[in-house]
Amino acid sequence: MSLIPEANDVGPLIEVQNLWVRYQMRYLSMDAVRGVSFSLGREKLAIVGESGSGKSTVGRALLRLLSENASIAADKMRFGDIDLLNASERKMQKVRGARISMILQDPKYSLNPVITVGEQIAEAYRVHYKVGRNDARQRTLKMLEAVKIRSPERVYDLYPHQVSGGMGQRVMIAMMLIAEPDVIIADEPTSALDVTVRLQVLAILDDLVRERGIGLIFISHDLNLVRSFCDRVVIMYGGQVMETIAAKDLDNVQHPYSRGLLNSLPSLDARRDILPVLSRDPEWMKLKEAGA
Repeated sequence: MSLIPEANDVGPLIEVQNLWVRYQMRYLSMDAVRGVSFSLGREKLAIVGESGSGKSTVGRALLRLLSENASIAADKMRFGDIDLLNASERKMQKVRGARISMILQDPKYSLNPVITVGEQIAEAYRVHYKVGRNDARQRTLKMLEAVKIRSPERVYDLYPHQVSGGMGQRVMIAMMLIAEPDVIIADEPTSALDVTVRLQVLAILDDLVRERGIGLIFISHDLNLVRSFCDRVVIMYGGQVMETIAAKDLDNVQHPYSRGLLNSLPSLDARRDILPVLSRDPEWMKLKEAGA
């Protein structure tokens, strides 16, 4: 049982309305996210789009993990009864990891190379729960078993360079889940994995959503993956939401950008000599900026 109060089961876990993220450079400013709105229930919500569309920035903005030159503005950015936009840094430290966790893309850059993976997971647990080292170790071993790692006692004492990419990603998932969060933000969690390990990681995440009732924000480039794995899809371009649709209805998207992304995918069913190149219309940006 989680010791952490759950968000309101009646309403959405996360509500975002008119989110803007601006980066201030030396001589100019740039809006990386423009007027993004969405909600998250106890479901698997995908955010997709090209590199630079603002997907990861949205995820990091929810946890206020952006660089110092970034400013965040929104009409609403709430997690249950917590105002994420105006919460103090002390309050956000209690939210990060304990209530909202973020799984990053590549464990090589997220795990401390000089500390064993087991100690890193146990440390994440002790940060949020006042327990001894032995209790934290036992909890960590159970968490390693939960993410389908065989011989957890052996893996506990390994360093990050001694584990494979797939195992490292499962270690990251264990670290993010050990505090039993209500929401997980997964930023390209399977992009560096082979097909077999990818399916194992997705199965773990799917079980968590169904069995524990968490909310999952799944950030990805892979439209075919989110079509089969997620419940809803938010499609972003140029920092804006072009379209939101049920994943099972992804083939019925209406916006030209969404259609272009789908048409650019190779298919085993229909042979094409040349894949179409997505043509971008400047009007897409203008219409969104005008509030259309």
